[in-house]
Amino acid sequence: PTGRNFYSVDLRSVPTEAAWDLGRRSAEALLEQHLQIEGEHLSQLAISIWGTSTMRTGGDDVAQVFAFMGIRPQWDGSSRRMVGLELIPSSSLARPRVDVTVRISGFFRDAFPQLLHWLDQANQMVRQHTDGGVGCEVYGSAPGAYGAGLQGLIESGNWEDRDDLAEAFLNWSKWHYRANAEPQADRLGLEKRLQKVQVVLHNQDNREHDLLDSDDYYQFHGGMAAAVRRIKGSDPKLWFGDHSQPLNPKPKPLALELDKVIRSRLLNPRWIEGMQRHGYKGAFEFAASLDYLFAYDACTDLVPDWAYTSVCERWLEDSKVQESIRNSNPWALRDMAERLLEANNRGLWQNPKPNQLEFLKQLVLSSDENIEINQDP
Repeated sequence: PTGRNFYSVDLRSVPTEAAWDLGRRSAEALLEQHLQIEGEHLSQLAISIWGTSTMRTGGDDVAQVFAFMGIRPQWDGSSRRMVGLELIPSSSLARPRVDVTVRISGFFRDAFPQLLHWLDQANQMVRQHTDGGVGCEVYGSAPGAYGAGLQGLIESGNWEDRDDLAEAFLNWSKWHYRANAEPQADRLGLEKRLQKVQVVLHNQDNREHDLLDSDDYYQFHGGMAAAVRRIKGSDPKLWFGDHSQPLNPKPKPLALELDKVIRSRLLNPRWIEGMQRHGYKGAFEFAASLDYLFAYDACTDLVPDWAYTSVCERWLEDSKVQESIRNSNPWALRDMAERLLEANNRGLWQNPKPNQLEFLKQLVLSSDENIEINQDP
């Protein structure tokens, strides 16, 4: 920061001591739960890290990566700026170190180059002082590119199965980032690392939004899960880290968080009523949430049948809700009906209730007719 200019965070202090405390707690909680569930220590993990959350938290995701590896940040006594890394002795760690594959966002790459330096230094430190089987490698999209490459496929429907989504993720994420070096395309290196991954993790630092509010969650988290499945031939364990309460981080299986969001927001009568009051934009939010639900399912196969059935019942088959959406945004109504039909065609929604599919087909036709009438001069 210079002079009196605005700034979000002092880059020299990231990760902060508060972020380290949060990241360490979250890493320990996940490792303990994994040991209880799987009966063995976690050894290989992949995590996606975003720049926006890093600004808000002061670097909790990066701190968590350090904790998994058994690395402790060091700060200057007076300025509290980060000045180095310390290898935690194995005797104090009392568990195996975790090998971490990091998928960074394009904004993280642009905004936090110094964190790429610290991650690379942590990688070298662990490899030099251990048997070489543990480290940290960072991958991302090409220089100047952003995203994970899945949104275009989902929007166009130009994909056959989950492997196509995995292919897009791998092509977009193959750039290997190191400190003081130009990024290099290294898809083979990425695939070799993902082949060993047991857990794919993404953290969320607040409750102002959720997994089905944005396409980024399914692109980064779901895309990486699809890529691991394609390479390994089996699904990794998918975890979600709730960091909204810094003193009490709650890592949990992704399926539990999706279930929570579906029940507490998508099927919540108060939310449904609230969206109707917002007219065109509210109808758009209905359609967008369904798109993200569908896309997460396409990547992970974690959305249960009852979720699609319930959305169809409460959003489209409910005459009052349907009429509200039709009057304010008939395009959204048509898109939702088409998306549910696509979910059935692709085998994601396997057991709709009797007559639901025919209802949706008729809804598409009536919505098209309504759109044509409204567009006539």
